[in-house]
Amino acid sequence: MTGIYFSGTGNTKYCVEKFTEYYDGSQSVSIEDTEALRVVNEPEDIAFGYPVYFSNMPKIVKDFIIQNSGAFKGKRVFIISTMGLFSGDGAGCGARLLKKQGAVVTGGLHLKMPDCISDSKLLKKPLEENRRLIEEAEIKIAAAVNALKQGKPPKDGLSFFHHVAGLFGQRLWFYSKTMDYTDKLKIKSSLCTGCGACEKLCPMGNISVQNQKADSGSKCTMCYRCINNCPQKAITLLGKEIIKQYRLQ
Repeated sequence: MTGIYFSGTGNTKYCVEKFTEYYDGSQSVSIEDTEALRVVNEPEDIAFGYPVYFSNMPKIVKDFIIQNSGAFKGKRVFIISTMGLFSGDGAGCGARLLKKQGAVVTGGLHLKMPDCISDSKLLKKPLEENRRLIEEAEIKIAAAVNALKQGKPPKDGLSFFHHVAGLFGQRLWFYSKTMDYTDKLKIKSSLCTGCGACEKLCPMGNISVQNQKADSGSKCTMCYRCINNCPQKAITLLGKEIIKQYRLQ
């Protein structure tokens, strides 16, 4: 089983790598990697991971699946979704789209991980609690792998109940935030030093540095990678200031 993932600050990367490590020691690659499409084309079994935003999947992940739809035909896909709090049918969103491309969805797993929304106080937790979340996620991953091998994989996010919970719990109210890329990324020029870290990290090429200042466009996928790695804490998206930066190394 090969792992394919999109990860903003490391949570999903960690979970997918652990899953494939426990399953058979296979490799995992990001959808941003030049090898991603080759990897998708080779195996029959794939662990596909992504974070959940407002009970939906990131636009960059939707685009990857649709643009490479032929590669998923006939593949058996196990979906792994990570979130800070509420998941709803996070895995179900990917399952429905993958089925349209001819994939066979074998199961789903929802994993609660430390929150990466660094410009909001809502989900901030102390270090020890974040460590506990990661430990609990790893235990759940090991159990899911064992269940999958026994032919009884978990079905997190795949039922009608999950679909309704995700739809009415968040997705209907926040659909405008996830249906497309956003132009709401904010960079405070008074704090920005033009170091270029955000430009290098952005998976969408949405940030550019000119005249020693960073500027953003209208194609942000809300991964929070630039926000959590800015040394000057100059970038925000949902909030107005950085409360606490997070990245899983």
